[in-house]
Amino acid sequence: VFVATWNVGGKSPHSGLDLDSLFHVHSEFDIYVLGFQEIVPLNAGNVLVLGDNEPAAKWLSMINQSLNKSSSSSSSGGKVASIVNSQMMMKYGLVASKQMVGIFLTVWMRKELIQHVTHLRISCVSRGIMGCLGNKGCIAVSLQLYKTSFCFICSHLASGEREGDERRRNSDVIEILKNTSFPRICRTSFTRVPHRITKHDRVIWLGDLNYRIALSYSETKSLLDKNAWDTLLNKDQLKIERDAGRVFKGWHEGKIFFAPTYKYSYNSDAYAGDTTKEKKNKRRTPAWCDRILWHGDGIRQLSYVRGESRFSDHRPVCAVFVVNVEVCEGRTGTRRQ
Repeated sequence: VFVATWNVGGKSPHSGLDLDSLFHVHSEFDIYVLGFQEIVPLNAGNVLVLGDNEPAAKWLSMINQSLNKSSSSSSSGGKVASIVNSQMMMKYGLVASKQMVGIFLTVWMRKELIQHVTHLRISCVSRGIMGCLGNKGCIAVSLQLYKTSFCFICSHLASGEREGDERRRNSDVIEILKNTSFPRICRTSFTRVPHRITKHDRVIWLGDLNYRIALSYSETKSLLDKNAWDTLLNKDQLKIERDAGRVFKGWHEGKIFFAPTYKYSYNSDAYAGDTTKEKKNKRRTPAWCDRILWHGDGIRQLSYVRGESRFSDHRPVCAVFVVNVEVCEGRTGTRRQ
C-alpha cells in the first residue's frame, strides 16, 4: 500500500507537475491512498459558499495518467479503439474519491482487486471555523477487501504555532475519532462491518496534522543547520502529545529521517523567511506538519520519506506499507492471509 499526503497550498496542478516520481509509479503497488489539503484556496468563497470541483477533477485526471501511463501510451488505432484499448489495459481503477472544501482523498487499486472490495462508505467531519466548516476536518473512507476491513483518513487540523495551539489539534483528533461514523449495513451472520474508525482491522491516517516544533525559529534553524534531527524530534509537538498519552493513543508512526516539510518559499528549497527578500511576517518555524500514522495489527511500514517537489510551500510525505489481508479459499471457506 502506497500512501501520500500533500498540502498543495491552494494551487491547481499543471501539466508539467511530475507525479510519476512522487508516486513511485514504477514500483506498481497494489493500493494507492492519496490525500491532499488545500486543493482550493481557503478563502471565504470556497469555505462558506461555493464548492470548486475543478481542481479535484484535474488531480484525478493527472493521477490516472500517472498510474496508467504505460497502458494509455501503448494503445494504437482509431480514437474509439484507443479509448477501449486503454480502458482494457488500465492497471489501476478508482475505488473512492471525495472532496470537502480543500481536503481531497482518493483511493486506487489494481483492477483485479476491485472486484473483491465491498462495503465502501465515506464519512466527513468538519472542524473548521466555529468547529463546523469544512476548511479543516477529515474525510474517511471505509472498505472491506476480501475479509479485512480498512479505514483511510485524510485530515487537515487546526493551524497555528503559538503555545497551546497543539491542544486545538488534539481536540480535532479526538472529535474526528468520536464523530466519524459510517452508515450501518444490514448485518448477517457472515458480515462484520465496522462503523467507527478504530474498529477497522487496518487503519491509516494521513494529512497536514499541523503539529509544530516547540522551539523558537532561531533555535530550530540552528539545529536544522546541524542536522540534529533527534534533538528537533524531541521537541516535536505530536511526539510530545503522543508520549503524554493525550492524542493518538495506541497509534504508530515510523521513524522520521527527513527534514521538516513546512514552510518553504514557493519554487525554492529555502524555508520561508530564510531569504532577505521575504518579509519577516511570512516566516514560520519549520515543522513536520505532514504525517502518516497507522492503527491495528497486520501492518508493517517499509518506508517513510518526503518528496522534493517545489510546487507548494509543503513537501509531500509518502509511506509504503505491507498489509495482511484475510481471504477465503474456494468452497471450503478456509481463511488465510
